Amino acid sequence: MPKPVVPEDKRRRRRPTRSGTVLSEQLIVDTALRMLAEHGSTGLTARRLGLALDCDPSTLYRYFRGMDDLTLAIGDALIGQALRGWRPTGQWRTDLHAVGLRIHAAYVAHPQAALLTASRVTGRTHELAADEAVLDILRTAGFPLPDTVRVYHAFIDQTLAFAALDAASLALPRAALRADEGRWRSTYAHLPAATHPRIAEAAPLLAARMVDSAYPTALEMLLDSVAARLAAL
Repeated sequence: MPKPVVPEDKRRRRRPTRSGTVLSEQLIVDTALRMLAEHGSTGLTARRLGLALDCDPSTLYRYFRGMDDLTLAIGDALIGQALRGWRPTGQWRTDLHAVGLRIHAAYVAHPQAALLTASRVTGRTHELAADEAVLDILRTAGFPLPDTVRVYHAFIDQTLAFAALDAASLALPRAALRADEGRWRSTYAHLPAATHPRIAEAAPLLAARMVDSAYPTALEMLLDSVAARLAAL
C-alpha cells in the first residue's frame, strides 16, 4: 500500500541529507531527469536515486507515492519547461504554432524522459495549464466546443507522437543513429530507376529531409486544415 505523501510545508522542515542537501520535489525530479539522460529508464530506480541524492530511498516516498508518481512529475516538468516564458499573442495560429514547437522541443531535449512520459496523462499543474491554454486559444478563435475538442485532440496527440518518435531516434546508440541516417544515402540513393523509379527520383530529397524531424511540416499542415475549418464556420 503506498505511503501518504507528506504536505509541502512539512517537507520543507525536513533535515538535510548526510551531504547537507535539502530535498525538494523539484530537486528529485531534476536529479531523475539527469539519471534518465545518463542511464535510460532502466537506470532510474529508487535505490539509485537515493544514492544520487545521498538519502535513504524510503525518503523519496515522502514526496512521491511511488516511482510511477515520480514518472508523472517528470512528464509534467517537461511541459513546464515548454511553457516557461511563453505568452499568448492573441493570434490563434501563431500561438498554437509556438506551443506545439515548444512542447516538441522540450521532450526532444530529454529523449529518455520523453520515451517514459510522452504517452502518460499527468493531471498535474503544467499539463493542466497547457491544456487550458490550447483550449482557450481555440475557443477564443471562434471554434464551437465540439470542433475545439476535435482540434485539441489532434494537436496534442500529433505533438506528443512526433516527440516520442523523434526521442526514440535520439535515444538510440550513436552508432545506430548514424547508420540509420546513412542508409538514405548508402541504400536509397543507389536504387536503380528500373526497379524503384519513385524512390530513385526522390532519393536526393529524401536523403536531405529524412534525417530531420517532420514535425514542423506536419504542424503546418494541421494548422492549414484548422484554418480552413475555421473559415468554413
